[in-house]
Amino acid sequence: MLLTGGLKSLLPHVLRRIIRHNRLSISNTSGMAEGYKQANVVILHKSLADDFEKFCHANNGPLPLLYRSQPGDWKCPSLSSDSDIRTDCLQYRKYEHGACTGSLKSLKEYSEQLKDMVTFYLGCSFSFEKALQKAGIPIRNVEQKCNVSMYKTSVPCYSVSKFHCNLVVTMRPIPESQLGAAVLATSELKEAHGAPIHIGSPGLLGIQDLSKPDYGDPVHLHPGDIPVFWACGVTGAEAIINCRAPLAFTHSPGCMFVTDLKNDSVRSLGGVPQVHCISRDPLHFSIVSAEAAQKIKTLETLIGIDPGERGIMHLQRQGELLGACLAMSHAESVLITTGFPTHFTHEPPEENDGPPGALAIAAMLQALEKQVAIVTDQRAMGLNKKIIEEAVQLGILKKPIPLLSYQRESANSALMFLCENGNPGRPRYDHLVAIERAGMAADGNYYNSRKVNIKHLVDPIDELFLAAQTIPGVTTTGVGDGGNELGMGKVKDAVKKHIKNGDVIACDVEADFTVVAGVSNWGGYAIACALHVLRCCEIHDRYLRRAVGFPRAPSKGLWLPVLPSVAKEEKLLKTLVQLEVRSGKTASLEMEVDGLPFYNTHSLMIEKLL
Repeated sequence: MLLTGGLKSLLPHVLRRIIRHNRLSISNTSGMAEGYKQANVVILHKSLADDFEKFCHANNGPLPLLYRSQPGDWKCPSLSSDSDIRTDCLQYRKYEHGACTGSLKSLKEYSEQLKDMVTFYLGCSFSFEKALQKAGIPIRNVEQKCNVSMYKTSVPCYSVSKFHCNLVVTMRPIPESQLGAAVLATSELKEAHGAPIHIGSPGLLGIQDLSKPDYGDPVHLHPGDIPVFWACGVTGAEAIINCRAPLAFTHSPGCMFVTDLKNDSVRSLGGVPQVHCISRDPLHFSIVSAEAAQKIKTLETLIGIDPGERGIMHLQRQGELLGACLAMSHAESVLITTGFPTHFTHEPPEENDGPPGALAIAAMLQALEKQVAIVTDQRAMGLNKKIIEEAVQLGILKKPIPLLSYQRESANSALMFLCENGNPGRPRYDHLVAIERAGMAADGNYYNSRKVNIKHLVDPIDELFLAAQTIPGVTTTGVGDGGNELGMGKVKDAVKKHIKNGDVIACDVEADFTVVAGVSNWGGYAIACALHVLRCCEIHDRYLRRAVGFPRAPSKGLWLPVLPSVAKEEKLLKTLVQLEVRSGKTASLEMEVDGLPFYNTHSLMIEKLL
């Protein structure tokens, strides 16, 4: 028997010959014939072949098709010169009517049946291991001399006829400092599954225990390692099980067919990927193209000007807009709050900064087919209902948004509001957004910018943001322009130091992401634009759909109407004036927000963002 030592550097045709003669003492081909493509193998009856090929094209993350044979053809001339699929995998599995009925070293005894069967050769992640090593990234399963870990997930593949199953993934532990390099190294290898489909907590894929893989071996994580998951060709075996074919064969997981093809990098049209952390509990990273990230950074810079000369540049933190929008992009259900009753001597006391930005965010989230609700003060329910109705009439919203209020009735009221039956394991919302919402100061009061306590007009919606900090998987964003808004607790030290009256008015309640803008509405417009940028990013879209199904990035013509526009925002502001919602700084009922004229200030900002 040959040992593993020199197998890394063997040429593929030599390695296949050794496998064919059953002279190896190894259990998998990870790390073998370095730099050459390896393939998953699925063999099924010719009557199923066309549908299985469609299934592969519909799920090309887990099932990148390298070659489809003719019925009864045991060779694959475009992949190898002298191969025989009956003998050239280390081990095979036999399936009958959806059940695995045995493992085999050779398929020669089934030669007669194979005459009516078609072989599919599908890309394999073993092919990218050399690229990871070249980038200086450790391959833990190779270090530990074991097979890679493979897991069934709760992610459904796109179904085609009889073929349906959930995605199977491989997991490789990667040091956190090298996540970006790992994504970059693999994203170019499309025929080896490409970039990861998830980085972080296995629970987000429905994987309960990393120490118990469904296929392969458990791989030990070193301190500082992050679990990184790639789509896996064993997905094909799950599809074979579910289609219940009378007879089918696959390679045994980890026992790949080694081709003569060198790994070739194919630069993605979507650009260079970047990795960003969006949650620490549970741990969750997202992927976006450098181009999209730069666009969002530009949006953040645009809204960061300080027309009111309040000193907000001291509150700004780079990358907060991107982080907030990545978290919202991954969310399924978002709760938005707004309302700053600064004009306590008027009825209504609300200012007109906040609602337009909130509606801009809500409109884009609706278009992204996410669940959206707004929570506001009980006394302002009637006003907000009218604003939402008008927004639907104006075409800003495609349908009304549920409007909620929150009151503290007991110690667990916030948890009961945010989660089904108060269970933190079943949150109703994944993300909370506060935009120009009065925020609680350190003394428990709520102040406008002039240090006037308006607590009697404000319901304790801050409690929802405090409770969210205790619920795994729920993230929060605060949008503000003066430091006294909900969520600005993250920058409260800077508010106290640099903002007028900051020592009194600074909001004490933090959000995970703090978007600081010259006018809060601008922050809402920027979030809507950034969500659009993310959805049009091929790299991010692939990551969101876990590389199964078809690209969802739509043509820009379908999405531009959803974005804020000068015409829509002008009509909305006129509606607010009619409802006697006043400008924040001046309390005037003119076409202005925060004392700044709509025309040539706010209209110009909208045009710049677009």
